[in-house]
Amino acid sequence: MDFKIAVLAGDGIGPEISAVGVDVMTAVCEKFGHNVSYKHAICGAHAIDEVGDPFPEETYEICKEADAVLFSAVGDPKFDNDPTAKVRPEQGLLAMRKKLGLFANIRPVQTFKCLVHKSPLRAELVENADFICIRELTGGMYFGEKYQDNDKAYDTNYYTRPEIERILKVAFEYAMKRNKHLTVVDKANVLASSRLWRQIAQEMAPQYPEVNTDYMYVDNAAMRMIQEPTFFDVMVTENTFGDILTDEGSVISGSMGLLPSASTGESTPVFEPIHGSWPQAKGLNIANPLAQVLSVAMLFEYFDLKAEGALIRQAVDASLDANVRTPEIQVEGGAKYGTKEIGEWLVDYIRKACGYWRLSFSY
Repeated sequence: MDFKIAVLAGDGIGPEISAVGVDVMTAVCEKFGHNVSYKHAICGAHAIDEVGDPFPEETYEICKEADAVLFSAVGDPKFDNDPTAKVRPEQGLLAMRKKLGLFANIRPVQTFKCLVHKSPLRAELVENADFICIRELTGGMYFGEKYQDNDKAYDTNYYTRPEIERILKVAFEYAMKRNKHLTVVDKANVLASSRLWRQIAQEMAPQYPEVNTDYMYVDNAAMRMIQEPTFFDVMVTENTFGDILTDEGSVISGSMGLLPSASTGESTPVFEPIHGSWPQAKGLNIANPLAQVLSVAMLFEYFDLKAEGALIRQAVDASLDANVRTPEIQVEGGAKYGTKEIGEWLVDYIRKACGYWRLSFSY
């Protein structure tokens, strides 16, 4: 397969982890006989500094023409600490989602056996937790009508039937591929928008008779994710609830640096880590690149290249088992590895293992 990849490294630690993601993708493509080309483009605070726009038109065109976008992170403290700033890095992320029609955000939540002790939850609660959060990404309060003056402000949680139907379709289809259990999260006892979500979900559920569909208020879901994360298989919800719940889910694994995500929809899909730009660590070679690397695995799997994705996951598991880890998840007394060194280890593993992997996978 021939890949055209748009690379948006962004801000903070973005360029460091992006470089690892590109190296891993290149190594896998070389071993499986794929051709890959990259076009780098600016976004976020970097783009504001360069051209005054967090998602410039040129960046959009590069993304639109690509087969996929490998995105890293945006954000900078100089904007976070200035409430009067009219243009912010995060606006570039919203613009990318809107322009590319990325209405579905897919976030896997899983635990790694060797890191269960890093989770803030007891091991017996989080062991074998493995579910997917599907968040609607281009509607709701983040994109609805807004107003603010010195005395009042409002955000409008606006949804239409087509917006709800298309994200629910994605969720039902994911449930069919997994354990056939879908949880629709809303606040239908209070919010009109949630009542429409629940109504449409109930209308669609008979089209998927094999899926066990249940409904849960968002506050209950937030508690259940902590008390019994293994209950969930596929969870779907609106934009604001999804933003909060997916971040809650991310701590189950013990490190946000381990979890990737995909955003899909009408145009070019985007693959990225779930964490932010961590500007304090910029240039220090301490950022965990594994979420970025696993986002590359999701990229291959999106194109139904399962062996390629599986090899990346095998390499990540092997690195963790070998204690090739960044400081925040390293075992006591373990060797010191930086972002770059972990990337080099993964590439070396892929180059050495891939020939054997192809033989073992092809039976």
